Amino acid sequence: MEGTISSDNPAESHQPAASLDEGQSCPFSQEWITISKQEHIKLNSRANYWEAQYSRVKAQLEETRQEIIRKEAKIKDLQNRLFGKKTEKTRAKKSEKDNTDTSLRRRRGQQPGSQGHGRTQRPGLAVIHEENDLRDAEKICLTCGLPYKRNPALDEHSDVIEVEVSAHIRRIKRPAYTRHPGCCCENTAAIITASPPPRLIPRSDYSVSFWVEIILGKYRYGQPSHRTLTDLRDQGLPVSPGTLTGGLQKLIPLFEPIQKALYCKQMSEALFHNDETRWEVFVEIEGKIGSRWYLWVTRSKSVIYYCIDPSRSTAVPGAHFAGLQNNRVIIVCDRYSAYKKLARLSAAIVLAFCWAHVRRDFLDAGRSFSPLEAWALTWKERIGQLYHLNRLRVEHWATDLPLTKQSTTFHQHQRALTEHLQAMQDEANQAVTLNREDNIQAGRKKSSLLGVKSSAAKQQIKIYRSLLNHWQGLTVFMQNPHVPLDNNIAENSIRGPVTGRKAYYGSGSIWSAQLAAMLFSILQTLVLWGINPRHWLSGYLNTCAENGGQAPENCQAFIPWQMDEIRRETLSRPAPMAKPGWP
Repeated sequence: MEGTISSDNPAESHQPAASLDEGQSCPFSQEWITISKQEHIKLNSRANYWEAQYSRVKAQLEETRQEIIRKEAKIKDLQNRLFGKKTEKTRAKKSEKDNTDTSLRRRRGQQPGSQGHGRTQRPGLAVIHEENDLRDAEKICLTCGLPYKRNPALDEHSDVIEVEVSAHIRRIKRPAYTRHPGCCCENTAAIITASPPPRLIPRSDYSVSFWVEIILGKYRYGQPSHRTLTDLRDQGLPVSPGTLTGGLQKLIPLFEPIQKALYCKQMSEALFHNDETRWEVFVEIEGKIGSRWYLWVTRSKSVIYYCIDPSRSTAVPGAHFAGLQNNRVIIVCDRYSAYKKLARLSAAIVLAFCWAHVRRDFLDAGRSFSPLEAWALTWKERIGQLYHLNRLRVEHWATDLPLTKQSTTFHQHQRALTEHLQAMQDEANQAVTLNREDNIQAGRKKSSLLGVKSSAAKQQIKIYRSLLNHWQGLTVFMQNPHVPLDNNIAENSIRGPVTGRKAYYGSGSIWSAQLAAMLFSILQTLVLWGINPRHWLSGYLNTCAENGGQAPENCQAFIPWQMDEIRRETLSRPAPMAKPGWP
């Protein structure tokens, strides 16, 4: 036998004496087992093997647990985006709600005692005068029969706002004249009548007002074409979808000169806001899988320009900015890689990244990982302070002076803003450096368990690294006070088309998508200049109709920045009624 049991002389077993004291209470504390050297080596080998297996399984369990935490955080984030409230305000704790005095909470709406704005003035609204007089029997005294005396000084007036929309046929009678029997002139026609009314589309019965309603309904108010046709049918005007589609396709050449003028004007400017969103185009093209296209918006000081493309690559903004006229321009955008590549390819383009997206990173991390909630709210306050300091700085900025010649107050706010940014950068650098050193030390350890980081810590370091990688673009506003801290201007501009996309799901053909981008550009640019789109559209399409259904050769009278102040003020008001007395 390789091992024997002995209880006579424990000292000969060569075991430590301390083990006698440790095992006094055990039943076999006085019994010793003697094994051979070979069996001892075998047992040690097996013990080391199972110890290594245990460490490996423990590390795998820890990695699995961290993966579950990451998956749960991702599920929580997606649930918040899909079902959560569309706000970045964090809910107060229950204890804080209980301690809050309900009398101190601000009520919704206008506050008691605040100054009102009075009755809304409507100077551009046409007034149709009516008279509601007494009947003849009511104009005499019922007792004595004497008539009442008329007193215009005591007349009363009652205003009632009416909105009447009615489809009707405007039948124009054109009296005919024949040539006098004694007239023998060869150039005189046999039958002479007035010229027919100008038509926007040749041989079409639909006037300019019809197409104005169609265009504004779909591309200004986001209504589907089917809903507009249903409304017209309820008014007694059934229109087939083919008539509507064919008419819109024929209107495309009329707006091309306006779109070209918008592009030329925008390329002469130096500050842009860019964004993009998906747009469905239900047409099959070679090399394209699916119906997802992209609607790109570029907003400058004077123009809001849209373009539609099946790709979301750098080639789209690259083609748009190919006509730049300035040697240096700034594009405010998110951190999408297409803009980064565009800046690498063109030395004239400088990217200014959006702080609102950075703020969203912190808030998403705080919602997904409970341990990061306090940290995320702290950074939210820091970014809010950043906005506040920049607003104070811009209030004392003289646009006609360089930075070195600004006022003392401006430079004080500039220094405060610089110190605030430096503190944010230092904290991010310190966190990334410590994490790098921890990873190096963990790599020297034999146990893989020591190198496992929590999911919350990994997300925190990821946000810090993203902040540092985009730091140069996030601080462009420091040397350019006219550059805003976020890209909310572009996102607000694209909100209208997104509403339309949700209503009518995109476009059914390529020309329809291009027309949508064209009219989005024209209508939103008009609003940017304070021009009434309905008034402008009616005037422009009437001019096209008078020109034989073609775009006018000179569109200067319809370009906002080429108008004089009087015409721009006129077009900013609603169009005058053609027939004020029409009921």
